[in-house]
Amino acid sequence: MFALNGALFGIWASRIPVFVERFDVSSGTLGLLLLCLAGGAILSFPIAGRVSDRMGASALTRALALFYVVALCLLAVAPSLEFLAVCLAMFGATHGAMDVAMNSWGADVEKVRRRPLMPMFHAMYSLGAGLGAASGYGAARAGITPEIHFATVGLFATVLALVLARVRWQSPRTMSGTGPSFSLPRGALLFVGTIAFSASVGEGAMADWSAVLLADVIGATEARAALGYAVFSVAMVATRLSGPVIISRLGAIGTARASGAIAAVGAVMLVLSQGVATALIGFVLLGIGYATIMPLAFSRAAAEPGIGQGQAIASVATLGDGGMLLGPPLIGAVAEFTGLRTALLLLAVLSATIVLLYGRLRAEGRQSAAQRKDEAA
Repeated sequence: MFALNGALFGIWASRIPVFVERFDVSSGTLGLLLLCLAGGAILSFPIAGRVSDRMGASALTRALALFYVVALCLLAVAPSLEFLAVCLAMFGATHGAMDVAMNSWGADVEKVRRRPLMPMFHAMYSLGAGLGAASGYGAARAGITPEIHFATVGLFATVLALVLARVRWQSPRTMSGTGPSFSLPRGALLFVGTIAFSASVGEGAMADWSAVLLADVIGATEARAALGYAVFSVAMVATRLSGPVIISRLGAIGTARASGAIAAVGAVMLVLSQGVATALIGFVLLGIGYATIMPLAFSRAAAEPGIGQGQAIASVATLGDGGMLLGPPLIGAVAEFTGLRTALLLLAVLSATIVLLYGRLRAEGRQSAAQRKDEAA
């Protein structure tokens, strides 16, 4: 399910240039369209959290997979810019709702298996997104339209994922309250959400600003400039695949502390780098540092007593995904006045925030495998 969620998003993202050309979209209009997608996702979080608690995370995840691929196919047949905006909001809502549900399901699996598996699940998301984007590259090279591409690859991926997800698993159900239509984390979860926000701002910034830093500031060629995000992504996936082993040895607290420190060093290296090699090392360190933070934050949210698991994850996701959305424009706004190098110091400050707040990943009450490891230590 994590791989499917990433794959369908990667399929869409890889064909954005087609929609830009089809509707003659300017950069400003494209930004507004992407805000429709992000807005749909953020508004879906609290609703998905409540439904996940009542319906069961596994059942909701499977159901949302079908709505998600339908929303993807609707994007391809949008007849107008206005309809495309509506479809993007629907696509974002199904993507965000499935994100909450599958993370809640993943937290259930962690508790039963008594192992910190969330980083590996998130690695599957990254791999799925990469495969989805690769299918877009192949479809574009072959001259295949989004209508055919989205329908064939999207439906195939969904059917395959649903078949593989046919396991005997029944997620627990809780009758949570109605709650607000938009929720931010409260109490201890506010600190957990801040940790997630601090990492996700950096993740979002790497996607949009890594190539700009290498090309415009350091003077790398276009081909070398593309290496920044590539090495960042590879480092992140590799670390997430190793995440269960790392967390089992260090615990959630030790892993978060080390991750924040590594990310801070990577950000400082970017700011001080004068050549491509040094900058690439910085990107690798940032990928390693950010890799386990979001998985740890979701696991910690699921362990919060006194609130439904789905609602807790949804509240942290609001800040986490909000950071992914706000990261690129925030860096851009600061860079407008100070330059990109100075703006990237913000990533070092946020990474230091992770180091300062790492102790907040320790929970009382129901516990994940990572928290049990911390107590044993």
